[in-house]
Amino acid sequence: MKKALITGITGQDGSYLAEVLLAKGYEIHGLIRRASTFNTDRIDHLYKDFHDPQARVYLHYGDLSISGQLTDLLQEVRPDEIYHLGAQSHVRVSFDMPEYTGDVTGLGTIRLLEAIRKTGIKSRFYQASSSEMFGAAPPPQSETTPFQPQSPYAAAKVYAYYVVRNYRDAYQLFAANGILFNHESPRRGETFVTRKITRAAARIKLGLQEKLYLGNLEAKRDWGFAGDYVEAMWLILQQDSPDDYVIATGETHSVREFAEKVFDKLGLDYQKYVMIDPRYFRPTEVDVLLGDATKARKALHWLPKVSFDQLIDMMIAADLETAEKEKTLVDAGYACGNTRVI
Repeated sequence: MKKALITGITGQDGSYLAEVLLAKGYEIHGLIRRASTFNTDRIDHLYKDFHDPQARVYLHYGDLSISGQLTDLLQEVRPDEIYHLGAQSHVRVSFDMPEYTGDVTGLGTIRLLEAIRKTGIKSRFYQASSSEMFGAAPPPQSETTPFQPQSPYAAAKVYAYYVVRNYRDAYQLFAANGILFNHESPRRGETFVTRKITRAAARIKLGLQEKLYLGNLEAKRDWGFAGDYVEAMWLILQQDSPDDYVIATGETHSVREFAEKVFDKLGLDYQKYVMIDPRYFRPTEVDVLLGDATKARKALHWLPKVSFDQLIDMMIAADLETAEKEKTLVDAGYACGNTRVI
C-alpha cells in the first residue's frame, strides 16, 4: 500500500486530495497544526480512530516553520509521495503578514526538501505553486511565461517554485510544481472571494444578511473546481520524470461577473446588495489571470470536468443549505455561531 503525506490536509485541496488518494488505496498521513479548537471539519468524514483496524488516515501535529520536526516525521512515515499544500495562502493577508507568509509559504518548502535530502527517502514531491506568481504578466499564462509577482504571497511562491527546480537538478529529487490557477468549491475558506460571495448571497436571500462588501470587482480570474484540480496533482507525480505544469480551465471571468451570476441564480440583483470597501483592495493588484494548460492536456491527459456555471451552482446549493439551517435556528430564537459578516 502506497503512503502519502499531505501538508495542509485540513484545507480545501487537502480534503479533496485525501478523498482521491483513499479511493486509490493509499494510506494517508496529514500534517496539522495544534489548535485549541477542532479544525478538521473538512476531513472528519474520512477519519477513523487509529485504533480501528480499517483506519487509513493518520494525523500528525507539526509546523512548517520547524525543520527538525519535519525531518523526524519523514523518517517515521517514509511516504512514497509528498503533497505540499500547506501555506499561508490568502493573498490580501500576505500584505498584513509578509514575514510570516515568507517563512511558512516560502521557507516551509525548502525545509521539506531538505528533510527529503537529509533522510535519503525516495519520496516524490509535489509543490502547490500558484497562478499568483504570474502577477502582472499578460495573459494567457503558461509554463514559459515570466513571473511578475504582485504580493508577498506570490513572491514566496516564486521562491518555493525555484527551490523545487533547484533541488530537482542538484540532488536528482523527483520534485514537481503544479501551477494551479484559482480553484473553488463548497469547501473554500469563507474569506476567499468566491465563497464570500456565495455565502453572503445565500444569507441575503434568506434575510440573514443585508449587504456584501467586496474590493476590486474588475479583477479577472481563471476559476475551476478544486476536486478536478487535485486529480491533476496526483497525475503529476505518476509521470516517468518530474516536470512543472500549469493547471487551468482556459476561461477567465471577473469578480463582478461571478457576483452577478450568483445573485441572479438566487433571483436577486447584485447591485442592490454589493458595496465596495477600499480595505479589500490590494496594494498591488493582479488584473487578469488566464491559464494555458496545453502541456497538461497533452502530457497528463487532464481536462477540467466541472464548468464555471456548474461550480457556481454547487457552491450556492451548499451555502443555501447552511443558511437554511441557520435561519431555522434564528427563527426558533437561538443565537448562531459563525454568522459574522466577512
